[in-house]
Amino acid sequence: MAGDTLFGVHGAALEVRSQRMGLLASNIANASTPGFKARDVDFSTALAAMENNDDGFAGAVKYRVPNQTSMDGNTVELNQEQTAFAENAVQYQTTLSFLKGRIGTITRALKGE
Repeated sequence: MAGDTLFGVHGAALEVRSQRMGLLASNIANASTPGFKARDVDFSTALAAMENNDDGFAGAVKYRVPNQTSMDGNTVELNQEQTAFAENAVQYQTTLSFLKGRIGTITRALKGE
C-alpha cells in the first residue's frame, strides 16, 4: 500500500495504540465488575500482524495475570491499568506528532517550499 511506504510503521502503530487504549479503558471501567478479566495486547505481535494486513489485534489480546487475586474474581489492578493507559496515551501522542510532522513535510514538498 502507498500509505505504508509513506508513513512506514507509524500508521500501523497508531492504530494498535488506539485499539489498546480502548482495551485499557475497558479494564479501568470494569475495575469493580465481579468476575471481569483484565486484558492487554502484545504490542509487537499486534503491530507485526497489522503490517502483514492480518487481523492480528484480536490474536494479540491476552488476559492479564494479576499480581494479587481478588475475592470476586476480578483481575483488574487499577494502578497498573492507569499506568499502562497513561504510558499508551503518551506513546499514541508521540506517534501522532511524528505523523503530523511527516504530513507537514510532504505538504511543503508538494507546494515546492
